[in-house]
Amino acid sequence: MQTADFDFHLPQELIAQHPSPARGESRLLVLDRKQNRLDHKSFSDLADFFNAGDVLVLNDSRVIPARLRGTNARTGGRFEILLLEENQPNDWWAMVRPGRSARIDTAILIARPGTTRAPGAVSAVVTEKNPEGHCRLRFTGGTDIKDVLNDIGEIPLPPYIARARAGQSAEDKERYQTVFARNDGSVAAPTAGLHFTETLLDKIRRLGVKVCFVTLHVGPGTFMPVKVETLSNHTMHEERFALGDETVHAVNEAKQRGARVFAAGTTTVRALESVAARNAGKLNVYAGKTNIFIFPPWHFRVVDALVTNFHLPRSTLLMLASAFAAPDETRGREVLLFAYDEAIRMRYRFYSYGDAMLIL
Repeated sequence: MQTADFDFHLPQELIAQHPSPARGESRLLVLDRKQNRLDHKSFSDLADFFNAGDVLVLNDSRVIPARLRGTNARTGGRFEILLLEENQPNDWWAMVRPGRSARIDTAILIARPGTTRAPGAVSAVVTEKNPEGHCRLRFTGGTDIKDVLNDIGEIPLPPYIARARAGQSAEDKERYQTVFARNDGSVAAPTAGLHFTETLLDKIRRLGVKVCFVTLHVGPGTFMPVKVETLSNHTMHEERFALGDETVHAVNEAKQRGARVFAAGTTTVRALESVAARNAGKLNVYAGKTNIFIFPPWHFRVVDALVTNFHLPRSTLLMLASAFAAPDETRGREVLLFAYDEAIRMRYRFYSYGDAMLIL
């Protein structure tokens, strides 16, 4: 398939700049694949679609304050840093802008959020650059930079959220984090999970649904558009994930009974389907990385229903949702983009802080 097949026009005003006034109050577009029908609901109605014995899997990764501001210790030039992956304490791969100024041995003084002057308590030195242009940074000023990220870092909101103090406000610190986040490591939120409240999760559990978790640390590649013309030529970014015994048992047992597995978010789908693809359709305890790239046509071994947000044109998230809209077929793109046309017509809000979709 061609990347251009996954393009669509979205009015700029439909890109959500803030979350809904209260968590859980987003709209929910329901796509019933068997009946080829769209219904307009509220996210609080989600519990109505579960049956006793179903399983809901959520991604419990926690977003870290991964965006740092700094100045060149020699020239005073400003840098923006996005932490990507920890190698060991105080040793990280990062995206640094402007990259051309971040040469090997460049010293960067880290500033506090909302300031332009760097006190110099925490600093970093560029020790290496990889072919992708990412910088390896060695931090000094503490035994472990993770211990001070809450003081020196910002929540790394995606670039399409363009407003003053994005990532620094109390609203972003609370709402760009799921209520069940517990394992630090993501630099972008698993956004489908942002809609869930403890009240809704308790309601779902009382229906006899097993709620369990995977941990997949979301990287910045999640939001990057595919740049090659043909999808089969795209190299997917790697993300770290872990799948524990409780979730493995719950999902395998549900599949054996014929119950359904609901996945909240494309990251959850990638974790579950990555392991199932290695293990003849069943899950096993696993910790590692995945670069699975799901696009039409795709055979889903585990996931029966998908809760997801509305995604960017040409993004791998849109391609995964398209594959899920018509498993094992190539027409999923048409099915999903028809639903997107309806969402645009009805003025749904798109992307990370936007509304949600349920594909049954």
